[in-house]
Amino acid sequence: MKLVIVIMLLTIAIPDAVAQRLSPSDRANLDVAQDSLRAMSYDVIHGKTESVRQERNDAFIPALVAALKTAHSFQYRFDSILTMAKVYPKDSSFRIFTWPLESDNGTFRHYGVIQMNTKDGALKLFPLFDNSDFSRNTDTITDHKGWLGCLYYNIIQRHYFNAEYYTLFGWDANSQTSQKKIAEMLTFKNGAPVFGGPYFSFAEDTVRKPTRNRFIMEYKKDATATLNYDPEMDIIIFDHLISESGEDQKKHTYVPDLDYEGFKWKAGKWVHIEKVFHDALQLGKFPIGEPMDKRKIDLTNPRTLEELQAEEAEKKGRKKKRNQ
Repeated sequence: MKLVIVIMLLTIAIPDAVAQRLSPSDRANLDVAQDSLRAMSYDVIHGKTESVRQERNDAFIPALVAALKTAHSFQYRFDSILTMAKVYPKDSSFRIFTWPLESDNGTFRHYGVIQMNTKDGALKLFPLFDNSDFSRNTDTITDHKGWLGCLYYNIIQRHYFNAEYYTLFGWDANSQTSQKKIAEMLTFKNGAPVFGGPYFSFAEDTVRKPTRNRFIMEYKKDATATLNYDPEMDIIIFDHLISESGEDQKKHTYVPDLDYEGFKWKAGKWVHIEKVFHDALQLGKFPIGEPMDKRKIDLTNPRTLEELQAEEAEKKGRKKKRNQ
């Protein structure tokens, strides 16, 4: 089965003085490398068989690392590789590349790297090893070798008590019956990445629940659910999910019910909001859309983010109107 994923990139401006560190000759070499990487990554997604996709992925990884070894490669954005998600924090201290590999049975394994923005332009890289197949407990704190793989589509940065906290938002195609959205904290200890931590609190809920090391939504395969940061409201907002069949133990039956929950940043934690909107939403006014969506479309002619968001708003508008 062919899976086509359009990944809209979160980017920040790089000052001209920094961007000029990449020499013209190195930039030209990276342009050539990007063309080759783009062809390989296309086959990682479009390959007709698992063996072809795996073979191209095995070639893609060392080729990407070789390109990143170019001095000051951090300043090169690899924008034309649309099947590889890229996120940068506000301080541009690092970036994360992630991409999926689909098995013939419809399950996924994820790959990724964290590239640090070094002062001398030398490569400092943390490869991400997807350990999700071997981790029964997902509410854990891990390093880059125990990563619970996903595609990261957004990142936000918070400063608290002289430390930086980076909240990552990810999507996992998961299985034939369900998919997941994930919010987790990334911190650095002794210069190395740490995923997860006791940052998702439910202390203000009517019924208190234990603090979580990461927040995971699992829901029906063909449903659409939001989990993202809304800059206007300054909160994380996500769909409230219910089982469409009344089988609460079966996550693959969960779908959004047009209500919304959230998290607000408070004293170094994301504190749960049980109900974001206490009044009916104004028709046509909906929380922020997703910067990444899974669509079976031609990658050579991808729709823009604005088109995807408009389509999603229109769809939700029709649902809301029917329920009024």
